[in-house]
Amino acid sequence: MNSARAASEGGTEPAQGQLRKLNLTLFLPLLVLAGALVLAKDAESWWAFAILGASVVAGLVAFVRWTAGEVLRVALPCLIVTGLVWPFSVLVVDGSAVFVCLACVGSFVIPELPRHRVVLAFALTGYVAAVGASRLLLPHEGVVDVLVQYVLVPTGITAATVALRFPNKRFYDVVTDLEEARDREAELAVIRERVRFAGDLHDIQGHTLHVVKLKTALAQRLVDSDAERAKQELQEIHALVSETITQTKELAYAQRRLNLSAELENARNLFEAAGIRVRINREADVDQDASELLGQVLRETTTNILRHAQATRVRITLSESSITVVNDGAQHGRPPELRGLAALEQRVAADGGTLTVEQDDGRFLTAAALPYSRPEARENR
Repeated sequence: MNSARAASEGGTEPAQGQLRKLNLTLFLPLLVLAGALVLAKDAESWWAFAILGASVVAGLVAFVRWTAGEVLRVALPCLIVTGLVWPFSVLVVDGSAVFVCLACVGSFVIPELPRHRVVLAFALTGYVAAVGASRLLLPHEGVVDVLVQYVLVPTGITAATVALRFPNKRFYDVVTDLEEARDREAELAVIRERVRFAGDLHDIQGHTLHVVKLKTALAQRLVDSDAERAKQELQEIHALVSETITQTKELAYAQRRLNLSAELENARNLFEAAGIRVRINREADVDQDASELLGQVLRETTTNILRHAQATRVRITLSESSITVVNDGAQHGRPPELRGLAALEQRVAADGGTLTVEQDDGRFLTAAALPYSRPEARENR
């Protein structure tokens, strides 16, 4: 399950997209300022300003599309514009600063290409150097000044800019790999939860169906020879099926008796398997009367976090008759429809308790409080 699909289904943005948006916020003003300085330095007429400005705009477009992960869509026109403006600046405008636009576009485009990246990096650097050296073809030019201003400085900065983008690209690749691995772990954790549910369902129905089969066969044999015994067997089958239906409904609506300690350990294992740090705080021993329902809330909340959030931290707090689960990585905007919690809210309300669900700035809270107290306190009432 890739990060883009996880973002669309879970409502959260992948870390790679968040990093690129952060880059857009931080560096776009700096690039605009750098472009303004280039124009102020080299553009001495309106037509020079227009041509050099086209190179600046191409560089900004490449950066903006790179932050959106779509730089290859504008790669060719941006490279053509900045590549043509550089010799114009060297030979016509007598400017040496606009190469930074070509260096920026090349640094955004080349590392994103599927192959021949190193060759193209050397080709871009060589092109910048060759165009700068063509300045020597003009008369009355000092060789040292030309080599420093038009060759060494532009070539060195271009090479460094492109070279630094390669480890930066690798960093984004690692972030993507980690996100995909985490998504796979979360998906596997949900699958394991489903398998466990299937096991519980088998425990409820498997034995019952086998017994029903045997009693039905017995009733068929007795129907002619011992009608009363056959009737008794049919009554037992009816009672057994009714009980199984009740247990299945309880399982479907998370009302089957659970062990809170086992659910805590299971939740810890699931979160850790998904790369989520979990902290459990026990403020008091949980009342036995509240343990089962709180375990149901914990199980449903664990599944929701794995399915709907991009969580990195989860905090579980237990008191005598309440549980609070807080996780980060929640989607922005309206929370998803959580049918399991909606069913549990009715169950908690039926026991006189409250189930609270809150979402705020990427933080999701699920809290259940029940009107139980310690046995000693109940005895003293």
